[in-house]
Amino acid sequence: MSFLDCSCISHAQVQPMDIEDRYEDTSHQFLSFDSSEYTLQGPAGGDDITGLSPEPAHYQLLFELGKGFNNLSRVSMARHIPTGQLVAVKQTNLDECTEEELLQLMSEILLARLFRHPNLLTSRLVFSSSSQLWVLTPLMAYGSADALLRTYFPDGMSESLIAYLLYGVLKALEYLHRMGYVHRGVKASHILLSEEGRVYLSGLHSIYSMMRDGKRVRAVFDMPHHSPALLPWLSPELLRQDLHGYGVKSDIYSLGIVACELVSGRVPFQDMPPTQMLLQKLRGSHCCLLDVAPFPLGEMGGLKVSRSGVDSGIGESVATGSLTHSATAPPTDRPQSPAPKNHSATLHSLVQLCLQQQPERRPSASELLSHAFFKQVKRHTRDSFLSLMYPAVPLSSPEDHPVSTSPGSLHHAPSSVAADATDAAWDFSD
Repeated sequence: MSFLDCSCISHAQVQPMDIEDRYEDTSHQFLSFDSSEYTLQGPAGGDDITGLSPEPAHYQLLFELGKGFNNLSRVSMARHIPTGQLVAVKQTNLDECTEEELLQLMSEILLARLFRHPNLLTSRLVFSSSSQLWVLTPLMAYGSADALLRTYFPDGMSESLIAYLLYGVLKALEYLHRMGYVHRGVKASHILLSEEGRVYLSGLHSIYSMMRDGKRVRAVFDMPHHSPALLPWLSPELLRQDLHGYGVKSDIYSLGIVACELVSGRVPFQDMPPTQMLLQKLRGSHCCLLDVAPFPLGEMGGLKVSRSGVDSGIGESVATGSLTHSATAPPTDRPQSPAPKNHSATLHSLVQLCLQQQPERRPSASELLSHAFFKQVKRHTRDSFLSLMYPAVPLSSPEDHPVSTSPGSLHHAPSSVAADATDAAWDFSD
């Protein structure tokens, strides 16, 4: 039977894909977990799309945000006409997909709809019309952390903003790890931020189950797809490809790389040829914050930290950089840091813990949530979030420009709006 003939992808009519009844929902414990703290992270307001209608005629496509899924999917900003709510719509022409791509697409959709957590970007509304598959997600108006670095924080973010972002990522990882999955794609372009200030982890196409025959295994051995693009973030044990395999602590190593990425505005190891990068990781080299020299982790006793021991201020860019790079020219989209800056002792501690060479020495996601570096997160409000984000501005709808009311048709945005859309775009493919 053809993939296109199955009950969930019908050419004849629009059909929502309801699969929740096929799985036991164990996520309610995470949705209410620690609800008294970090209140901006829960789903509410413009981030909730569960009540929107599965009907293409009810959506006005405003302009294209990007492409994904091997350029077979087009992602657009759209307005739900009955409510006026802005969403992101990913449209995929199923007729252009190979059978393998169709199976991969279905697998991603099923997994994304299985997970329910306020810090995971999942597809809660999926339907089809003719040969077009529509996948709706909340609009990430601030885009990805990677886009924020390139556009607003080329020399790195403040420690307050870094803590805010990483805390949301850790909440998502804690949930995935307890569900028996390893993410394998934690990086800045998969950390998204909505206009309401909620942090989301995307990139669920790279996740891998650690459950076999109903039991959780200690290690797995599969190499992620698109691994060349992910190499700088992957852990030594995953790259080693030996009989020991890797587990959920691989994501903790990736989180440490992301911390260095957010601090410096540069991706550690990215300037290295893949072979040299692999050797450096297997030998225990790691990215360092710019106020210390790159010693092996066992020799990091004499860290030089800031005099105050705390971040320099909310919303203030911290100009730092990684010392682990080659002599080749730096990427043009990530300017090199002009000078070293000091960082707090708690940030040094966090990075050191995450980048331990031996995975068993790294803390779990649950343990890291109580790290001293994240104490500052719990006191944030809506106003303080806006201060953290300055000078970044969220992507908005072209309200001041006339657009056709024809549903389902894509429009060319004015140049200023299109530029903002490009700056705020997030990673739809890697």
